[in-house]
Amino acid sequence: MSSTAVPSPSRLGGLPRWAAPAGVAVLFVAAYLVFRGTGTLPHDKEAPQFLAVTELREWIDDHRNDNPLFLYFLNYIRLFVGSLYTLFETVLYALGWPGITGVMGALAWLAGGWRIALLAVGGVSAFGVLGLWESSVDTLALVAVAVLLSLAIGIPVGVWAGLSARVRRAVTPVLDVMQIMPTFAYLAPLALFFHIGAPAGAIATMIYSIPPAIRITALAISEVSPTAVEASASLGATRRQTLFKVYLPLARSTMALAINQTIMMALSMVVIANLISAPGLGGDIIRGLSRAQVGIMLPAGIAVVIMAVMLDRMMMAVARRDPHARLGRADLAAAGALAVAGLALIPVLPRLWPESLTLNLVAEVNDAVRWAEDNWFTVTTWIKDTTSHLLLNPLESLLTSAPWWLVALAVLAVAWRVSGVRPALTALACLLAIALLGVWEHTMQTMTTVAVAVLVTLVIGLLLGVAAARSPRYSAVQRPLLDAAQTMPAFVYLLPALALFETTRFTAIFASVIYAVPPVVRLVEDGIRAVPATVVEAAVSAGSTPGQLLWKVQLPMARRAILLAANQGIVMTLAMVVVGGLVGAGALGYDVVTGFSQRTDFGMGFVAGVATVLLGVMLDRITQGADRRPSPRKRKFT
Repeated sequence: MSSTAVPSPSRLGGLPRWAAPAGVAVLFVAAYLVFRGTGTLPHDKEAPQFLAVTELREWIDDHRNDNPLFLYFLNYIRLFVGSLYTLFETVLYALGWPGITGVMGALAWLAGGWRIALLAVGGVSAFGVLGLWESSVDTLALVAVAVLLSLAIGIPVGVWAGLSARVRRAVTPVLDVMQIMPTFAYLAPLALFFHIGAPAGAIATMIYSIPPAIRITALAISEVSPTAVEASASLGATRRQTLFKVYLPLARSTMALAINQTIMMALSMVVIANLISAPGLGGDIIRGLSRAQVGIMLPAGIAVVIMAVMLDRMMMAVARRDPHARLGRADLAAAGALAVAGLALIPVLPRLWPESLTLNLVAEVNDAVRWAEDNWFTVTTWIKDTTSHLLLNPLESLLTSAPWWLVALAVLAVAWRVSGVRPALTALACLLAIALLGVWEHTMQTMTTVAVAVLVTLVIGLLLGVAAARSPRYSAVQRPLLDAAQTMPAFVYLLPALALFETTRFTAIFASVIYAVPPVVRLVEDGIRAVPATVVEAAVSAGSTPGQLLWKVQLPMARRAILLAANQGIVMTLAMVVVGGLVGAGALGYDVVTGFSQRTDFGMGFVAGVATVLLGVMLDRITQGADRRPSPRKRKFT
């Protein structure tokens, strides 16, 4: 078999490799200058498609009590979830604060020793000290139900998707819709189908927390070494034995991350779920937001973070423990003593936390916010104005003044170049659907905010993820900060952000970056740590410097995890567009909020939520398609 010489990597066909993309870019610039201001599809809030969706909602509301779908299916789901929540709530209130403290301390000791137990006891006690004992118990019950059901669904589906590429392709669009659809957009349908209260709040939380469980579990299973699987098969193991003896043990650490992210997502939903009367700490945060008092919101946000850190440390300690190692008698005795002491004190001490042991910091926190507003205004204004003038305004002007067909062609060309034909056609179909839905202009404005937020998120996430992967000490210091940033409800830091940056798009970007950076950092760190130690040792023995090791070995081999991190950064940023609508970002986020709060604009809000999903799918396909494209160095020329 003969082959011709391989062309120079810098020149193909006698022309530099950048010549063709540069030529296409020049054509697009020329087309933009010629057709600028034409075919821009302005927004019309009275569009027929908006009114049709609103009328459908009215019909469902009128027929809820006589429709078989409600009588024989949806009502049973609501009753099951409600009964499960009532069970958890009843048990927790029966234990009281002495019992919960003792039991949580005992479970934490069994999970990770006395340090984790001390953290659990201190965390549970902090709920009472902050004056939020009852709200914290309600939140703990709601999160327990949502996480339990999410993992019961997410882990089996994730394992199945990790073993089957066909299943992964089938569930990916569903996960995109679940994770990208703004929470406000499906709160109204959930309230319509499941009424309001704890069941609707738990189901809303599940919709948001199931996708990371499936995605990360599928990633963990798919990254199990094929050599180990082949060795198991060659020894005569059945598929079931291979799953439980090879796949699950080897994927254990990454699957622990899936459980961790499920808990984080569930806790981040407790505030928004309160808008449909879900109980818990969300009520305190919404009350503080309505009164514009950070002092009321912050303690509830801190309680959410403490709960997240406590549960995260317990789960990660279980994941790190050797499954074949037995607990020592001393650990079992200490855990038993904690549990017995807590249960024995139930009839002696009051079940609710004594008010005399609470700490009130409302006035101090409000004073600190006012001081920051008065003294940092000059610096924050400069940051906001610089970002707006250099990035936001030019990009928004470009996207909103360009013809819709030119933007669609540009996305098609970029997607084709980066990811191939099929992702490019999917991206084009999403844009065409957005144009047909009648929300093109607002989608372009949202794309501006998302593009800038994702860029900042990925830069910060890569830097912090690489640093954490290369330094275990730094990773240990950074982890609680990531927990706080990811679990602190966005509403909590909206008011400080508003005080510093006022009501602008930059405030929305600030909130989006804080919310989206933690999963990006975690996935980058996990991907780099998963690079085989033998490969790293071989590179070091060959004389690679730390920089060469990172750029030539670790980052290329962690490519899948990094692309998943980029995907999650996009998804998380899009999930924040509604919150951005509350603080001046406008566009699709404002449409969704308006549709949720005003019955007559329900159609516009729902369509805006669908457009947000389509925008996310478009960006997701480009990112995930890049992972499936072969590297240029691997392409053969014959």
